[in-house]
Amino acid sequence: MKNGIHPDYHTITVVMTNGTEYQTRSTWGGEGDKMNLDIDPTSHPAWTGGNQQLLDRGGRVSRFKKRYEGLGI
Repeated sequence: MKNGIHPDYHTITVVMTNGTEYQTRSTWGGEGDKMNLDIDPTSHPAWTGGNQQLLDRGGRVSRFKKRYEGLGI
């Protein structure tokens, strides 16, 4: 490995949305910094199985639905 090309790898504290904390090693921030999460596996619908809403940006979803509406899917 070449010297001086890799980022600094150090210990940080991650704070979940419910206030729980854990320590991990990361290249983010500096030694001992705290990363406060806005979304984590305990609150995000992708992990909890909650309802997700599909955003139609630029009519893409509408065009897709219109194109494939006759397939009965």
